[in-house]
Amino acid sequence: MDVLRILAAIILPPLGVFLQVGLGLHFWLNILLTLLGYVPGIIHAIWVVLRK
Repeated sequence: MDVLRILAAIILPPLGVFLQVGLGLHFWLNILLTLLGYVPGIIHAIWVVLRK
């Protein structure tokens, strides 16, 4: 399941974060980071997925 979350975090970062933590602060922060730049969104999403 972690491989699926990591792939989702690379392809669509908010989806990877949503699968890990749901609709919380990290989800909305990741949407903001992804809108500001795709790479920061990916970095944050992978960090959230691998943190737990």
